Amino acid sequence: MTASVFTRIVQRELPTAIVYEDDTVIAFMDAGQCNPGHVLVAPKRQVETLMELDDDTVAHLFTVAARVARAVQAAFEPEGMTLLQTNKPAGWQTVPHVHVHVLPRYADDGVGLVWPRKDPPLDELRAYAARIQL
Repeated sequence: MTASVFTRIVQRELPTAIVYEDDTVIAFMDAGQCNPGHVLVAPKRQVETLMELDDDTVAHLFTVAARVARAVQAAFEPEGMTLLQTNKPAGWQTVPHVHVHVLPRYADDGVGLVWPRKDPPLDELRAYAARIQL
């Protein structure tokens, strides 16, 4: 597997502004900064999707993302906050390394997240639910 840009950051091959780091995850400023304070939180071990991570790593990833979100809220005082985690290109993932965006938001900031509502009937929703086995 080719090292992702995030793996190269973890290995200190690429410069970044680190917000937090421990043995499992790293949080750093997104070079693209949709809004000031936009942070990415990623596991240090490169895996493409959330579904490939063990439950403990997922829990830690989102625990750190929540801590980062609280710190971003305190530092930048945004009007809102979006935490976004995407998987594979069809799911809007642009870097093949699991990560969570912590994105401070403001009214009319130009950041969009839109999908068409399909509103299936309840019996169809129940059929979908029956297919999901936990």
